[in-house]
Amino acid sequence: MKLRFQRHIIGLSALALLALTQTAAMADDKFNDVTIKSKKLDNNTYMFIGAGGNIGVSAGSDGILIIDDQYAPLADKITAALNQIQPGAPKYIVNTHYHADHTGGNAHFGEQGTILAHHNVLKRLQAQNKIASSALPVITYGDNISIHFNQDTLEIIHLGPGHTDGDSVVIWQKANIIHMGDLYFKDRFPYIDLDAGGSVTGYRENVSLILDRLDNKTKVIPGHGDLADKNALFKFKHMLDDSINWMRGEIELGHDLASIKKQGVPEKYADWSWEFISADKWIETLYQDLSTQR
Repeated sequence: MKLRFQRHIIGLSALALLALTQTAAMADDKFNDVTIKSKKLDNNTYMFIGAGGNIGVSAGSDGILIIDDQYAPLADKITAALNQIQPGAPKYIVNTHYHADHTGGNAHFGEQGTILAHHNVLKRLQAQNKIASSALPVITYGDNISIHFNQDTLEIIHLGPGHTDGDSVVIWQKANIIHMGDLYFKDRFPYIDLDAGGSVTGYRENVSLILDRLDNKTKVIPGHGDLADKNALFKFKHMLDDSINWMRGEIELGHDLASIKKQGVPEKYADWSWEFISADKWIETLYQDLSTQR
């Protein structure tokens, strides 16, 4: 009887291990067809598009710096794309925030490079179970920090709660390029992580502050979407303004969430819905945050 019980436990353990292995394999499989596409923005600066957040790259005589590193299973593909530009591992990795589609490659790239991020990114990554020490930021900051690298100065700026409570944008001062992280989803409703300290109005104000620093020649790397410019970011800001004003009006009229969702977003923004943030999800985010500010 005891032997049969032990065999049963061993059998269950084997099944559990098989299930975990299959789940991990399935997770990796969905990235098999992902291609890392490189777009050159100036002599030393590139934008990588793959799956997850866009990556900013500075490559030159000082080495390689990357901004965000997408999902963990893509680390080898990102490395291969970097090697097409310049051999060598990144010296610095900047995290614009803590979400896994922007920090999944940290454990890989952090083994040889130094990770920088806002204080709250470190706190939120440390709170995750079984995270590798190499995935954690080594240098953290409260407001701004500058990196003098490849004949340019990269100014890393934290503006307060927006997408999360640890967002940063990165501005190349000479190249006139900015990486917005997830403070910009081009032509899409943004994801605002209220559970991670995000704020609808804070998000809008952060975008407004950044717009004041750009000119008509600035190249804008969004967290998600194609390369943009100041006019495209203005279009995004107008959507945020209109959405906030519209939702505040609905709340003032006493409309509940269900009735607002039934009505839908203003028609001019119906096509901003996408797979991750549908119109209903955007309405829920606006309502949840703005209804508490009355």
